Amino acid sequence: MALTDPAPPGSAVLAPRRIGFVSTRLAGTDGVSLETAKWTTVLERLGHTCFFFAGECDRPPLRSLVVPEAFYRHPEIDAVNRLAYRAAGVDPTGRADHSRHGVTLPGLNTRPAGLTDRIHALREHLKAELRAFIDRFAVELLVVENASAIPLNLPLGLAISELIAETGIPTIAHHHDFSWERQRFLVNCVPDILAAAFPPTHPSIHHVVINSIQARELAWRVGLTARVIPNVMEFERPPGPSGVAPDAVRRTLGIEPGELLILQPTRVIPRKGIEHAVEFTRRLGRPARLVVSHAAGDEGPEYEQRVREYAALLGVDVRFEAEIIGDRPGTTADGRPVLLLDDVYPAADFVTYASAFEGFGNAFLEAVYHRRPILVNNYSTYEVDIRPRGFRVVWFDGFIGDATLELARCLLDDPVEAAAWADRNYALAARHFSFTVLERHLESLLLDCFGVERGAG
Repeated sequence: MALTDPAPPGSAVLAPRRIGFVSTRLAGTDGVSLETAKWTTVLERLGHTCFFFAGECDRPPLRSLVVPEAFYRHPEIDAVNRLAYRAAGVDPTGRADHSRHGVTLPGLNTRPAGLTDRIHALREHLKAELRAFIDRFAVELLVVENASAIPLNLPLGLAISELIAETGIPTIAHHHDFSWERQRFLVNCVPDILAAAFPPTHPSIHHVVINSIQARELAWRVGLTARVIPNVMEFERPPGPSGVAPDAVRRTLGIEPGELLILQPTRVIPRKGIEHAVEFTRRLGRPARLVVSHAAGDEGPEYEQRVREYAALLGVDVRFEAEIIGDRPGTTADGRPVLLLDDVYPAADFVTYASAFEGFGNAFLEAVYHRRPILVNNYSTYEVDIRPRGFRVVWFDGFIGDATLELARCLLDDPVEAAAWADRNYALAARHFSFTVLERHLESLLLDCFGVERGAG
């Protein structure tokens, strides 16, 4: 059944529902924000109405409640995190003034005096705002986007858990990253809070994860079952002509005639493995420039500096182009046109996706959608959930060998074969990672939440 097809006679039909998405941030091009937008699109095509609660939000204002303390980089939440995860290499006394929060600094596994009270004061505030959100928009179902999985906002996670326990509101907890998947959270002074709310275990919650490894870990660690819903793209609607001609994109990015454009469509953070993209660009043995599309974001400039130094050692021209590659058209402060990432993909000769770890892999799907050759590090989710589908990519397992480089050169020299690989990949993704697949999952989830309400025919 396509998104626009009527339900067949005798099938269960869900009454329209008012659905509230809750997250720390629903803005920009991070994976959580992108997947929330896709879920919203599918749910609204099914006749439901969506509303949004977040600390940063670029969704329709009349359907949104923005509460600054819900954002994980709010100063109050930043201060909590620096104390909760002090073993992660952050010196709290050098990064923030904690005296105004009424805390002292004992050992790494001992909670600082005053931190518990501060967390619970913020929890009460956020829980009141969540109640106001539900009341204002008459929300019937919550979809919690990662805020009950990755513990970047401890008070918000507790507020969500308590709200669900006190109201029994049907909830879908859409988990993208868990605390045990990130080294920075492994040593902490808040294990009781993590156990209580990351994730919570109330019976009205239906848990969703984005890969099968997470489903097994969730069952083993917490005793919870979860539905696996992978990240998706609208493969039912192939990309139309680019808004900017590929030659114009290449000129804007400073790519000279005869040079290859190697695109790294990710943020500049260590787990993205951008060193591998630098090495790949150098060892191809052809004139080429590496373009990195996104900024470092909230993780600081140190890794970008490391990549710049490594590229200089190898003699690779790396362009960090976050200023002119954005999520909406416009111009930069100095008058240059802002390119959409959808404009850059068609101009790329190769896409590098060398991550050491990913929950799923939005950039992989984007490269498939735009029919580009792809270099992939064989990260765990790719190996378990994506590669067995039969995708054809140039891949490596932790390090780039000569065979990887030779295959990449063959694809660059044989556009007919590259196009055949791209067509095959697109067809596989349309079968397994499309909006139609997401629609099936969401219909089933809503039936789990509300039951069969009325029959058609």
